[in-house]
Amino acid sequence: MYGRVKQTLASELQDLDSRICFTSDLWTSNQKLGYICLIAHYMDANFALHKKIISFKAVKYPHSGLAIQEAITRCMTKYGIKEKMFTIALDNASNDNTACDLLQESAKSDLLFGGQHLRVRCCAHILNLLVQDGMTIADATLGMIRGLIRHINSSPRRIQSFNEIAEREGLAPKAGLVLDIPNRWNSTYDMIVEAVKYRSVLKRYAASNQEPFPSNDDWIIVEAIGDFLEAFKEATRAFSADRYPTAHIFLDNVLCIHEALKNLEMQANEAIRNLGRAMESKFSKYWDGNYNMTLVIAMVLDPRKKMDFLEFFYQRVCNYFIDIETSMTSAREWMTEYFRKYEEIVRINGVDPVYTIVSRGIPVLAKRRMHQEFGHFRNQKRASNTQKSELDAYLEDEHVRDDEKFEIVSWWKTNKDKYHVLSAMARDFLAISLSTVSFESAFSLSGRILSDNRSSMTPETLEALVCVKDWLYKLPGNEDCSQIVVD
Repeated sequence: MYGRVKQTLASELQDLDSRICFTSDLWTSNQKLGYICLIAHYMDANFALHKKIISFKAVKYPHSGLAIQEAITRCMTKYGIKEKMFTIALDNASNDNTACDLLQESAKSDLLFGGQHLRVRCCAHILNLLVQDGMTIADATLGMIRGLIRHINSSPRRIQSFNEIAEREGLAPKAGLVLDIPNRWNSTYDMIVEAVKYRSVLKRYAASNQEPFPSNDDWIIVEAIGDFLEAFKEATRAFSADRYPTAHIFLDNVLCIHEALKNLEMQANEAIRNLGRAMESKFSKYWDGNYNMTLVIAMVLDPRKKMDFLEFFYQRVCNYFIDIETSMTSAREWMTEYFRKYEEIVRINGVDPVYTIVSRGIPVLAKRRMHQEFGHFRNQKRASNTQKSELDAYLEDEHVRDDEKFEIVSWWKTNKDKYHVLSAMARDFLAISLSTVSFESAFSLSGRILSDNRSSMTPETLEALVCVKDWLYKLPGNEDCSQIVVD
């Protein structure tokens, strides 16, 4: 089954008239073997977004940048899709940096503009690093809460004792309290929220069991941190999604984070000011003007925002007027460059680019084909200010009304005949994944398949099971799996 479905998927990928965005990450099994997973994200001709695990291979140590690059290139070559690579999202480790540099160098002739915008840094990972840097100011207090929760969760008797106190306090009993994973800030946030809710219960439990408990001042800091981190929940959710497009909302979320770090009301507490300063340092390292241009263009392809939001964004995040002008000029130039490149691609594929004619008179309505062609020729000969390219027409058209029910993919699908070139761009740019979080489900599945009772399973069998499960299991959403058929 794996062989048959893989061949069908390979044919589908090779026949695509769009490019493919990739994400890749490493995983270590209970066999102490390293695996590299490669996922393809793409939008088909019907504007359905797909996410497919195309490789789950064992990789020998050391996991150097060269080893990662070779494994990724080998997979793309076997599928015959190396020339279709558009972007790749990786973590921020040094070996990932090296792997991306090597990928760009080896595939420069196949990549658009030599792969200048190939690398997409995992936004969820950056956000986690950013928050973790800030959380160090409350390490001692959080460690105390963490230790108390760990003590409670360690035995059924202690959980029972905790629940007896909770019921007397009028709170719901718990099967176990949320204990965070230190390198995932959102789990720490969940732990804080629950700890604040059960603060009185925890205090009574700690007193009766002679366990250390944070002071009132410590709790004030913890509550302030919880309120502050709530502003980052939406960004985490957006960066972690993989079943619907998120590239066009990257700048929205970066701006929200920037505003939260600059918000004086939110930083009224001294502890939060310290947290904000620590986070701002990491923010400046990764996101202070250092944006992958494909994500900037993806935002421009949102008909609700276009260039206007981009100018608003730069006005908010740039410190100097010259930086705003430079950023806007760069964005316009790259938008034009990509449009011209896709115009060539669309023409090669047999569709002529559409030009919108600004007519000052009555449109040509002659019935005969020759008269229509003459009218079109005459309009094209008019002054340059009466002819707009498809890109100019799109940017000058009225913005689409911002509505909660608005679906950007549906809009581009509806308007593909009006914007031939831009709709082709939208299929590629909106397929960009902002993070490597989609691997969590793959690695979780791998861990369940390769359990302690099946630890002798070969890497080839594991890859077949992981890939087939991903290819055949249908999730509700806009992904159409009907093209992959198994006899």
